[in-house]
Amino acid sequence: MRANSSNLTDNIYMYFRRNDKVSTASCSSWDGKGELHWTTSDCETEIDNTTIKCSCSHLTFFAVLMSPPDASNGTVPDLESLTLISSIGCGISMFFMAIALFMHFLLRKAESNQATKILMNMFVALSLLNASFLSNESIANTGDNAACVFIALLLHYSMLASFTWFFIQALHMYLWLIRQNVTISNYMRKITVLAWVFPAPIVIAIASVGEYKTVVIKSTSGKISRMCWITNSYIHYTVNIGYYALVFIFTTGIFIMIVTKVVQARNIKATNSKRKTFRKHLMMVLSLFLLFGLTWSVAFFSNGPMLVPSYYIFSVLNSFQGFFLFLYYYHIHNDVAGRFSDDPENTDSTTTITQSSINAVDNIYH
Repeated sequence: MRANSSNLTDNIYMYFRRNDKVSTASCSSWDGKGELHWTTSDCETEIDNTTIKCSCSHLTFFAVLMSPPDASNGTVPDLESLTLISSIGCGISMFFMAIALFMHFLLRKAESNQATKILMNMFVALSLLNASFLSNESIANTGDNAACVFIALLLHYSMLASFTWFFIQALHMYLWLIRQNVTISNYMRKITVLAWVFPAPIVIAIASVGEYKTVVIKSTSGKISRMCWITNSYIHYTVNIGYYALVFIFTTGIFIMIVTKVVQARNIKATNSKRKTFRKHLMMVLSLFLLFGLTWSVAFFSNGPMLVPSYYIFSVLNSFQGFFLFLYYYHIHNDVAGRFSDDPENTDSTTTITQSSINAVDNIYH
């Protein structure tokens, strides 16, 4: 009507049903002139468990705007570069992990030991993770809610399964090198069931409460990307960050014990030159870092001045993790001197890990 109605004697009240109880609501208005620009001036917002109440002293166009928790983190610097690095790394990793799985199941399955079987399961989990990540944005852009929920569930499941295989890899190293003389019935069957079944109830529960949705990610350049993922930050931090933190504490402890044991043993023998010894120590440390998934811990440092560098380090190390693990797999199966068996006494029902401490240290070192 082109009338200016402001500074009303009695405020007008508008009530909205509160469906989203996580995001922050704000009563906003637009004067209808020029470009769309929302403002909260002359409006007050009152929120209870079920209702959002707007109290305003003027008449115009109104809306309730919802801001997700930590909305400042919704803008990601260098989004295009990070996406390109991640896409290239995941694609390369998937290709080489497929080669490794082909070599294992068609050529070398009969002669594989338990360490190799664990590594192959890790390859499957990481392949699912990379595939669901690469297809995620395309599915999110279709707007198909059912497909979005499925790909988010698959991405989350494969990530939790990968974390579990990192834990199992460290546990296996601990039993083989540190504990020793351990007899476990149906060893491979138990750890395989644990790794693949454990994440399932978690992702099913999250899907049942409807927390897998489309997430909008903005770059500093203004580009908008969409992704199917968890929308509830509390679930994300509890399930993902919390679970990986537990895995990280365990794997880091095993990592320190193994490196200390190997370095001490090799210093006593000291058969190689210092330069060669340092190179082997470095390669051993890098291999264990990848096997235990310690590269994912870079996410803990994504704050302050380390924010952007940690994004790049995280993207490079974890998108190319499958490729690096393929190089490790290829090396241990083609270096005859470094070939080892970690299950010298293995039957269908019982596994006895009895390798001597000296042989175990030598095998890890090589």
